[in-house]
Amino acid sequence: MSGILRLPCRMASTSCASSLPASLLRSAAYVGGSWLQSSDSTTFPVFDPATGKELVRVTDCGPRECREAVTAAAKAFQSWRDVSSKVRTWPNRFTHFVFLFIQTNSITTCSISIVKGKPTKEALGEIVYAAGFLEWFAEEARRIYGDVISVPMKDRRALVLKQPVGVASIITPWNFPSAMITRKVGAALAAGCTVVVKPAEDTPLSALALAELAHQAGIPAGVYNVVPCSREKAPAVGEVLCTDPSVGKISFTGSTATGKILLRYAADSVKRVSMELGGHAPFIVFDSADVDKAAAGALASKFRNSGQTCVCTNRFLVQKGIHDSFVKKLSLLMAKELRVGNGFDDCVTQGPLINERAVDKVEHHVKDAVSQGAQIVAGGKRSDVGKNFYEPTLISNVTTQMLCAREETFGPLAPVIKFDTEEEAIAIANSANVGLAGYFYSQDPAQIWRVAERLEVGMVGVNEGLLSSVECPFGGVKQSGLGREGSKYGVDEYLEVKYVCFGGL
Repeated sequence: MSGILRLPCRMASTSCASSLPASLLRSAAYVGGSWLQSSDSTTFPVFDPATGKELVRVTDCGPRECREAVTAAAKAFQSWRDVSSKVRTWPNRFTHFVFLFIQTNSITTCSISIVKGKPTKEALGEIVYAAGFLEWFAEEARRIYGDVISVPMKDRRALVLKQPVGVASIITPWNFPSAMITRKVGAALAAGCTVVVKPAEDTPLSALALAELAHQAGIPAGVYNVVPCSREKAPAVGEVLCTDPSVGKISFTGSTATGKILLRYAADSVKRVSMELGGHAPFIVFDSADVDKAAAGALASKFRNSGQTCVCTNRFLVQKGIHDSFVKKLSLLMAKELRVGNGFDDCVTQGPLINERAVDKVEHHVKDAVSQGAQIVAGGKRSDVGKNFYEPTLISNVTTQMLCAREETFGPLAPVIKFDTEEEAIAIANSANVGLAGYFYSQDPAQIWRVAERLEVGMVGVNEGLLSSVECPFGGVKQSGLGREGSKYGVDEYLEVKYVCFGGL
């Protein structure tokens, strides 16, 4: 069954047609090069977060379909692993995949804007970012080198080979429905692995569109597989992806709680694991900082994707000497730059949150802070635009005991904590049990080195509020995960190191 569908397009502008082209809009699972329905023919709904209306229904895969996908990937691995890196990536496969992805950005951008609710500019930015990972890893594939080691025995030579780990289970979140897939799949395919992708139930269409593009690009059947499923079936599908003996690698982006469950599954068969889990990013502004630049960086870091990224700032720590000035400047910038509404409006910068549960959490954090003495500087309530919208909110007089200072909000809430000394700021920043990203603004060179080295995070932005780049390693420390994605280090997550001792020479 083809699984081709027509997706109605909500618009407030004429930038999209009244309905999107159907060539990349699929509703069926993609297993072994074929589009399949689930064995029980069940489907699950995908909703428009801006309106709450059902957009489409997508095949609801269960453990049976998941095992079929793993089997198809394992079969394809036997030949894909032996294809040279040059042939894998040039000219008719991997690189063609990149070209097709970029050429269809208007379709995939529109799909992300509808299903995820992102403003069009942000959705287009994600497509460029996602394509960048495919391009990067297509190039990195030819730089997977082994090694020759000098040994004291004259009749021996020691070699090191790097070989693909096997079938990789790829479990991705909803907030970057294309880029989170290409960051993982690009590295896996470049290394010679095959993949089974389980996209988030809120945003499965991007993964299925990528399957169609992979097919058009000549990626062999079974190398890239997609098994969408509902929230109800996700635990059973996740268990198969983490326990099937044919799976050699698990890569997951999502909550720390879910990551721990998957780690327990993986432990029984000691599988290779990469985890990019929750964050609680601090953004420190020292007295020596350029306050105007710090406020601009804060706006970018906090309100990108309406605060729904794992590296968004979750708590602002501002030194007392510039605290009031920073809060005022950030409030003015929010009023000037941020607009809530339909993602297809050119002026809109803040789309909906992914669902009503996300709005409830932001609202709960604001009410908790206010009940303990925090002051609302801007926003502070649900938006009149729709039930899944919340006004960009700035609160001051925040303490470390408030929920917004202890938990990841994942929404458009900027809480500001005043501090006295550098030591105090570092202690607050490092008090979390997670450590993905951290940011700080300072013009003191000595302080910059001290703080960059002492922050317990995997990524640090110094005088910069946006730090993601395909060329740089992405990942955290503590309970923010294991391993790194992107960069030259991303391929290593999908490779085994084999030592070969060649004797009798």
